[in-house]
Amino acid sequence: MRFSLVTTVFAAMLLAACSTPSEEAATTSGSGSGGGSTTSSSSGSTTQASTIPGPAAGTQEDLTVEVGDRVFFDFDQFNIRADQRGTVEALAVWLDTNPATTLTIEGHADERGTREYNLALGERRANSVRDYLIALGINPGRLSTVSFGEERPAVLGSNESAWAQNRRGAFVVN
Repeated sequence: MRFSLVTTVFAAMLLAACSTPSEEAATTSGSGSGGGSTTSSSSGSTTQASTIPGPAAGTQEDLTVEVGDRVFFDFDQFNIRADQRGTVEALAVWLDTNPATTLTIEGHADERGTREYNLALGERRANSVRDYLIALGINPGRLSTVSFGEERPAVLGSNESAWAQNRRGAFVVN
Protein backbone atom coordinates (compact mmCIF):
# COMPACT_ATOMS: atom_id res chain seq x y z
CA MET A 1 0.00 0.00 0.00
CA ARG A 2 2.78 2.43 0.94
CA PHE A 3 4.65 1.67 -2.29
CA SER A 4 1.55 2.32 -4.38
CA LEU A 5 0.89 5.62 -2.58
CA VAL A 6 4.49 6.74 -3.09
CA THR A 7 4.32 5.71 -6.75
CA THR A 8 1.07 7.63 -7.24
CA VAL A 9 2.47 10.77 -5.59
CA PHE A 10 5.66 10.53 -7.66
CA ALA A 11 3.67 10.11 -10.89
CA ALA A 12 1.52 13.15 -10.03
CA MET A 13 4.63 15.23 -9.32
CA LEU A 14 6.19 14.09 -12.58
CA LEU A 15 3.08 15.04 -14.57
CA ALA A 16 2.89 18.41 -12.85
CA ALA A 17 6.54 19.08 -13.66
CA CYS A 18 5.95 18.26 -17.33
CA SER A 19 2.96 20.55 -17.77
CA THR A 20 3.42 24.01 -19.21
CA PRO A 21 1.91 27.03 -17.48
CA SER A 22 -1.07 28.62 -19.12
CA GLU A 23 -0.69 31.94 -20.89
CA GLU A 24 -2.73 33.60 -18.16
CA ALA A 25 -0.46 32.21 -15.45
CA ALA A 26 2.57 33.45 -17.36
CA THR A 27 1.21 36.99 -17.60
CA THR A 28 -0.11 37.19 -14.05
CA SER A 29 2.79 35.62 -12.19
CA GLY A 30 3.52 38.93 -10.45
CA SER A 31 7.28 38.50 -10.59
CA GLY A 32 7.70 41.31 -13.11
CA SER A 33 10.84 39.70 -14.48
CA GLY A 34 11.22 37.66 -17.61
CA GLY A 35 13.93 35.38 -16.26
CA GLY A 36 11.98 32.68 -14.45
CA SER A 37 10.62 32.66 -10.95
CA THR A 38 11.95 31.77 -7.55
CA THR A 39 10.46 29.20 -5.30
CA SER A 40 10.96 28.59 -1.64
CA SER A 41 11.22 25.13 -0.16
CA SER A 42 10.32 24.04 3.35
CA SER A 43 14.01 24.31 4.35
CA GLY A 44 13.91 28.03 3.57
CA SER A 45 16.31 27.92 0.62
CA THR A 46 15.48 29.72 -2.60
CA THR A 47 16.01 28.11 -5.99
CA GLN A 48 15.81 29.49 -9.51
CA ALA A 49 13.21 27.70 -11.65
CA SER A 50 13.87 27.45 -15.37
CA THR A 51 11.17 28.39 -17.84
CA ILE A 52 10.31 25.87 -20.51
CA PRO A 53 9.44 27.43 -23.87
CA GLY A 54 6.37 26.20 -25.69
CA PRO A 55 6.40 24.68 -29.15
CA ALA A 56 7.56 26.81 -32.06
CA ALA A 57 4.79 28.72 -33.83
CA GLY A 58 3.36 27.03 -36.91
CA THR A 59 4.57 23.52 -36.02
CA GLN A 60 2.56 20.33 -35.57
CA GLU A 61 3.14 20.55 -31.82
CA ASP A 62 1.85 24.12 -31.74
CA LEU A 63 -1.25 23.09 -33.69
CA THR A 64 -1.91 20.18 -31.34
CA VAL A 65 -1.53 22.34 -28.22
CA GLU A 66 -3.45 25.38 -29.48
CA VAL A 67 -6.25 23.77 -31.52
CA GLY A 68 -6.09 19.99 -31.49
CA ASP A 69 -5.22 17.83 -34.44
CA ARG A 70 -8.52 16.16 -35.40
CA VAL A 71 -12.28 16.33 -35.65
CA PHE A 72 -14.68 13.42 -35.41
CA PHE A 73 -17.58 12.33 -37.59
CA ASP A 74 -20.74 10.31 -37.04
CA PHE A 75 -21.12 6.84 -38.52
CA ASP A 76 -21.34 6.88 -42.32
CA GLN A 77 -21.38 10.71 -42.36
CA PHE A 78 -19.02 13.32 -43.77
CA ASN A 79 -20.70 16.52 -42.55
CA ILE A 80 -18.82 18.22 -39.74
CA ARG A 81 -20.72 17.66 -36.50
CA ALA A 82 -21.97 20.75 -34.67
CA ASP A 83 -19.79 19.93 -31.65
CA GLN A 84 -16.70 19.77 -33.93
CA ARG A 85 -17.19 23.04 -35.81
CA GLY A 86 -15.47 25.03 -33.07
CA THR A 87 -12.29 23.03 -33.63
CA VAL A 88 -12.32 23.78 -37.37
CA GLU A 89 -13.03 27.45 -36.65
CA ALA A 90 -10.11 27.53 -34.18
CA LEU A 91 -7.98 25.88 -36.88
CA ALA A 92 -8.88 28.70 -39.28
CA VAL A 93 -7.80 31.28 -36.70
CA TRP A 94 -4.57 29.34 -36.10
CA LEU A 95 -3.88 29.24 -39.85
CA ASP A 96 -4.49 33.02 -40.06
CA THR A 97 -1.97 33.46 -37.24
CA ASN A 98 0.56 31.25 -39.08
CA PRO A 99 0.27 32.44 -42.70
CA ALA A 100 3.31 30.50 -43.98
CA THR A 101 1.94 27.17 -42.75
CA THR A 102 0.34 24.69 -45.13
CA LEU A 103 -1.83 21.82 -44.00
CA THR A 104 -2.82 18.36 -45.14
CA ILE A 105 -6.24 17.17 -44.01
CA GLU A 106 -6.43 13.40 -43.68
CA GLY A 107 -9.78 11.63 -43.98
CA HIS A 108 -10.23 8.41 -42.00
CA ALA A 109 -13.00 5.86 -41.54
CA ASP A 110 -13.63 2.98 -39.17
CA GLU A 111 -13.21 -0.62 -40.28
CA ARG A 112 -16.83 -1.20 -41.27
CA GLY A 113 -17.53 -1.10 -44.99
CA THR A 114 -15.42 -2.10 -47.96
CA ARG A 115 -11.96 -0.70 -48.54
CA GLU A 116 -13.18 1.29 -51.55
CA TYR A 117 -16.18 2.69 -49.70
CA ASN A 118 -14.05 3.76 -46.73
CA LEU A 119 -11.48 5.45 -48.98
CA ALA A 120 -14.31 7.42 -50.64
CA LEU A 121 -15.83 8.29 -47.26
CA GLY A 122 -12.43 9.43 -45.94
CA GLU A 123 -12.04 11.63 -49.01
CA ARG A 124 -15.48 13.20 -48.46
CA ARG A 125 -14.58 13.85 -44.79
CA ALA A 126 -11.26 15.50 -45.65
CA ASN A 127 -12.94 17.61 -48.35
CA SER A 128 -15.68 18.63 -45.91
CA VAL A 129 -13.09 20.05 -43.50
CA ARG A 130 -11.20 21.69 -46.38
CA ASP A 131 -14.37 23.29 -47.77
CA TYR A 132 -15.31 24.66 -44.34
CA LEU A 133 -11.84 26.18 -43.91
CA ILE A 134 -12.12 27.78 -47.35
CA ALA A 135 -15.55 29.17 -46.41
CA LEU A 136 -13.87 30.66 -43.32
CA GLY A 137 -11.42 32.51 -45.57
CA ILE A 138 -8.40 30.20 -45.73
CA ASN A 139 -6.55 30.20 -49.07
CA PRO A 140 -7.23 26.85 -50.80
CA GLY A 141 -3.60 26.75 -51.97
CA ARG A 142 -2.53 26.18 -48.36
CA LEU A 143 -4.70 23.08 -47.99
CA SER A 144 -4.39 19.58 -49.39
CA THR A 145 -6.37 16.43 -48.65
CA VAL A 146 -5.69 12.71 -48.57
CA SER A 147 -7.86 9.74 -47.65
CA PHE A 148 -6.59 6.74 -45.74
CA GLY A 149 -10.00 5.12 -45.34
CA GLU A 150 -9.69 2.44 -42.67
CA GLU A 151 -5.95 1.86 -43.25
CA ARG A 152 -4.58 3.98 -40.36
CA PRO A 153 -6.78 3.50 -37.31
CA ALA A 154 -6.05 5.74 -34.34
CA VAL A 155 -7.39 3.07 -31.99
CA LEU A 156 -7.41 -0.67 -32.53
CA GLY A 157 -10.60 -2.50 -31.72
CA SER A 158 -13.91 -3.64 -33.13
CA ASN A 159 -16.30 -1.80 -30.87
CA GLU A 160 -18.16 1.53 -30.91
CA SER A 161 -15.55 3.27 -28.74
CA ALA A 162 -12.72 2.45 -31.16
CA TRP A 163 -14.83 3.11 -34.24
CA ALA A 164 -15.86 6.56 -32.94
CA GLN A 165 -12.20 7.59 -32.59
CA ASN A 166 -11.30 6.27 -36.03
CA ARG A 167 -14.02 8.26 -37.87
CA ARG A 168 -11.95 11.42 -38.08
CA GLY A 169 -10.35 14.18 -40.05
CA ALA A 170 -6.75 14.74 -38.93
CA PHE A 171 -4.69 17.90 -39.45
CA VAL A 172 -1.02 17.55 -40.41
CA VAL A 173 1.31 20.52 -40.77
CA ASN A 174 3.44 20.25 -43.93
